[in-house]
Amino acid sequence: PQYGIVLDAGSSHTNLYVYEWPAEKENDTGVVQQVEVCKVEGPGISGYSHATEKAGPSLVQCLRQAEEVIPSKQHQETPVYLGATAGMRLLSLENKSAADKVLSSVEKTLRSAPFNFQGARIISGQEEGAYGWITINYLLGNFKQSGWTKLIHSLKSTSETSGALDLGGASTQITFVPNELSSESPENLLYFRLYGKDYQVYTHSFLCYGKDQALQQKLAEDLQASTSTMENSSLLDPCFHEGYQRTINISDLFKNPCTSAKKKQFSFSQLFIQGEGDYQKCRRNIQKLFNKTDCPYSSCSFNGIYLPPLQGDFGAFSAFYFVMNFLNLTGKQSPVALGRVASSIESFCARPWHEVKTAYHQIKMKYLSEYCFSGAYILSLLENGYGFTEKNWQRIHFLGKIGSSDAGWTLGYMLNLTNMIPAEEPAVPPLSHGSYVGLMVLCSLVLV
Repeated sequence: PQYGIVLDAGSSHTNLYVYEWPAEKENDTGVVQQVEVCKVEGPGISGYSHATEKAGPSLVQCLRQAEEVIPSKQHQETPVYLGATAGMRLLSLENKSAADKVLSSVEKTLRSAPFNFQGARIISGQEEGAYGWITINYLLGNFKQSGWTKLIHSLKSTSETSGALDLGGASTQITFVPNELSSESPENLLYFRLYGKDYQVYTHSFLCYGKDQALQQKLAEDLQASTSTMENSSLLDPCFHEGYQRTINISDLFKNPCTSAKKKQFSFSQLFIQGEGDYQKCRRNIQKLFNKTDCPYSSCSFNGIYLPPLQGDFGAFSAFYFVMNFLNLTGKQSPVALGRVASSIESFCARPWHEVKTAYHQIKMKYLSEYCFSGAYILSLLENGYGFTEKNWQRIHFLGKIGSSDAGWTLGYMLNLTNMIPAEEPAVPPLSHGSYVGLMVLCSLVLV
């Protein structure tokens, strides 16, 4: 087997993935599989902006794990790639030199590992959307049908590929093949030729609309809306459980590009947040993040961004899956109806904090305290942002893994960079001797 390593440097943490495939089957779909995933300790690499030299060394332990998984005689020929996503996109907008230093620290560490270093870079939101789409369709075997599967496939009238919905900490992506070709907003369209077929793919990445940055945006918005009525620095927040308290520094809230435009002078330096656990009110607050009024196209998602009519099934992964899975709403067999999803999130938000804390004592406080907001945000994004309804909600499938591989952009990235998905369909090999003899015997029997 051959191996490849991809590091997904996200806004909140970094994951290292090891992929394996049989050397002689390089151009088949569905033969590459994930054999290892290692979660890097500590924050995402963008979290090292004040101590850039520590970004690279933070990856060492996971690289050692990869060294153990991959046979040592193959280390030198194993490519290693690092792709940084929205956390680093934001850091490079905020402080370009810190972002460059973080990347060079990471590169230094990766070059000193025994693998074949192939680059560390910040990938664009479009790439992130496109590679996520390639990953899930590759793993579902949607690109290449042959023989019986092709026949069976043509009997199904559903669209041939699945759309991809990705949610991270700092950005979110929507990618799918629209029904009709449109010349509107060409910057949102990508063209792929895979296995002899052409695909026109719509994709858009919303920076600042990952779940962590959306929460920051909401808090900044709430703070602005209520400063006139605030006696002191405390804020009642419907998206946190009743009895939950959190203190945040005003300077931290406004320091990044997602919230800096909302900054104004406050008479206090810290904000004291108290939860009130009111799902309906929380949804109304979140709604303000989506500007639905201006649309220069025939149809839009939000903030004036073109969105063609939704088409086919969608795989929703990363934080879409983690949050919905925690809330028991991923519906392994049949998708859970939209109404039930909303009422489950509503009743979870209504539980007092002391009860939630006791019930899920094994989960980190920070994550646990934000599931109510994240659940409400996911529904707002899918319903209000993208326009999913009770009718097509069933077409969203929340995916953690497909087979043994995580759903995400990393596999698509590696398949693309190693040219493992050919543009043309590989020539069909002639029948083996055994198959030929078998076919002759079968024909003789039929004739007899």
